[in-house]
Amino acid sequence: MSKSIEKYNKIGIKTSYISTLIGISLVLFMIGIVLSAMFGLSNIQSQAKESLQGDIFFKPTLKDADIKQIELRLKSWPMFKKIWFVSPERAIQEFGGEGQIEIKELLEGENPLPPSLCFSPKANYATKKGMKEIKTKLIKAFPQEIDEVNYDESSVEKVNLGFKQFVFLFLSVAALLIIIAVAMINNTIRMSLYSKRFTIKTMTLVGATGKYIRRPFLLQAVYQGCIAAIIALAFLMTSFFALNNVLETIEVTFSWQVLSLLIVSLLFLGVFITLISTWFALNKYLRMKLDDLY
Repeated sequence: MSKSIEKYNKIGIKTSYISTLIGISLVLFMIGIVLSAMFGLSNIQSQAKESLQGDIFFKPTLKDADIKQIELRLKSWPMFKKIWFVSPERAIQEFGGEGQIEIKELLEGENPLPPSLCFSPKANYATKKGMKEIKTKLIKAFPQEIDEVNYDESSVEKVNLGFKQFVFLFLSVAALLIIIAVAMINNTIRMSLYSKRFTIKTMTLVGATGKYIRRPFLLQAVYQGCIAAIIALAFLMTSFFALNNVLETIEVTFSWQVLSLLIVSLLFLGVFITLISTWFALNKYLRMKLDDLY
């Protein structure tokens, strides 16, 4: 009889441990989705900013070879993501599109568009202040060569304002989801320790110190957090793989830096949340009187 009870208790403990681990893993999986979306949003924002373009127009007396020399010098400037030479032929192609033949006919075969340089700024310079800084520096560096620097101010403002509003909304939702997730993990661990409340109290009654009682539970919390984070990462990678292979219109890609940051973040959150939740739950049961345990 005693053996069957002991066996039943062991099965119950294992089931409780596994259910706690799965619960924490699913919550960390939800946090991982939020973090992935945040990293992805940052990448999309950078791409949108770096898709902005500006034009550098030169004095009519300047030759193509001189403009290309300036292009080589500007490629070493830290504020440019990309810079390229635009010939008069390419300029009329971009300006006229499909109707370039009609434009050439109207101009009697002449091309009035001068050669120029086109540039895309790096993301941290794709602001009103950053673009003005680029314009000022260009004119100051090449006062005799540059005639004018143009860019669409409204596009710069729209890109920055639009993403600020979207980021604020997304971060608000993400913060709410993370708070709910942390509360769920905390509740899961509390329920797990609730079944061990009598064991904890018995240890205090026989003279065990709080530090001695906490040590195995906190070590188990660290172990649980690491395992749960690994399981959550496996779920995430499987989900990304499925999205990339099942849905042709969606492609989820991360750089090694972002992927490493995601892994470290989930491992840290898994260990930190389980550790803190276990600590507070243990302190609660250590302070409770024996009669309050029933």
